[in-house]
Amino acid sequence: MRQTAVAGIDSSTQSCKVVVRDLETGAILRTGSAAHPPGTEVDPEAWWQALLGAVDAAGGLDDVAAVSIAAQQHGLVALDGAGRVVRPAMLWHDTRAATAADALIEEFGAESLARRTGLVPVSSFTISKLRWLRDHEPEAAERVAAVALPHDWLTWRLRGFGPERPDLDELVTDRSDASGTGYWRGSDPDSVCGDWDRELVIATLGHDVMLPRVLAPRESAGRTASHSGIPEGLVVGAGAGDNAGAALGLHLRPGDAVVSIGTSGTSFARTEHPTVDPTGTIAGFAAADGGYLPLVATLNAARVLDTTASLLGVDHAGLSELALAAPSGAGGLVLQPYFAGERTPNLPDATATMFGMTHESATRENFARAAIEGMLCGLAEGLAALRAAGVDIERVLLIGGAAASPAVRQVASEVIDVRVTVPNAAEYVALGASAQAAVALRGRAPDWRPPGAVTLPLATRPEIQQRYRAHVPKSAED
Repeated sequence: MRQTAVAGIDSSTQSCKVVVRDLETGAILRTGSAAHPPGTEVDPEAWWQALLGAVDAAGGLDDVAAVSIAAQQHGLVALDGAGRVVRPAMLWHDTRAATAADALIEEFGAESLARRTGLVPVSSFTISKLRWLRDHEPEAAERVAAVALPHDWLTWRLRGFGPERPDLDELVTDRSDASGTGYWRGSDPDSVCGDWDRELVIATLGHDVMLPRVLAPRESAGRTASHSGIPEGLVVGAGAGDNAGAALGLHLRPGDAVVSIGTSGTSFARTEHPTVDPTGTIAGFAAADGGYLPLVATLNAARVLDTTASLLGVDHAGLSELALAAPSGAGGLVLQPYFAGERTPNLPDATATMFGMTHESATRENFARAAIEGMLCGLAEGLAALRAAGVDIERVLLIGGAAASPAVRQVASEVIDVRVTVPNAAEYVALGASAQAAVALRGRAPDWRPPGAVTLPLATRPEIQQRYRAHVPKSAED
């Protein structure tokens, strides 16, 4: 079969999605998906089986010339010397490593770590999970010979490696995913690929390990081995972290910021220079294309709406209708939506709290509105932090499944104080990975047309954010 297409794979927290696109036009030819198991730790083999299932659902890759994988960031995939997984992968939203993150900050200092790696450790980051492993499962820690991230491990498997062919020196990653580990030095302007901070790795885990080679943005990871639905010899792109993949799929440019409402919530922007924030509010991530992607993350995003809808006995459409029936400001109700603890601010043990309840304000409509306002106010705080660090924001792109909600759009226009654009619903992480596959194949970015979008009217109501800020603690000590 003539190879006239490229494929992008998004291995997210909840599922694996495959998008196959025409190599010349970028038109989507077909898609497929498969679910991942729930939980904050997962056997990586489940990701691999889901990837094969999603490829099968997409009709296979026989007409594909190149493929690339973007995946959830920070997950710890620990391998022994025989290429076997030492323990289930700890995922980004596993908060057990919060005390380990605190220990690393005490040992090295927040400012020093931010300067060295662009990050101040929180429970989400790989470095914190490595310290947790050393402290809580020392026998497993001693067996670790290599450490990879989800997209690194899947790319390795795609190329034919694993326990049956355990070449650990064939592990590769990209700068965007490396920048989320907490032990990558990526702020050196003379080295786009950066370097691993071996001192931090040894101090964190107790011994040195094999780490993936960091590929340049246009570099290929190699070629595929033969798998079910996947022919041998396809060019494999460098891959990316999920947010960096979305930035590629959205054609993000300086002046653009993204508010993404998924399992986690993120506010991030594309910049030409690294951002260093000793407070740890902003994670100084790298972009997959050679720039930078400063990002603020919240643990509580779309699931806030899930929980609220369930509590009120409605579906998401019903939640939106209730919220739009309430006045702006939800009659004075303010939801601090820390149902799963929180990452920004760093409050891993926090719980959700509703403020301002009176006999008059305690209505289903106000509760629905307060949930949406609280979720979006948390993400708007991320935009404010980016601005305070000198990041120029002229336009916000609102993405994620919840962006389709009329109530979410209405509240976004009131809470976010710049022009908000809602791109057409699409699998932007997988689309970005497919563009990266085309780059690996041809050595240049494809000239594909960006997706359509709707621009919301600017209707800022600053009092909503002001009331929310009055209830936000600054840190875990407050």
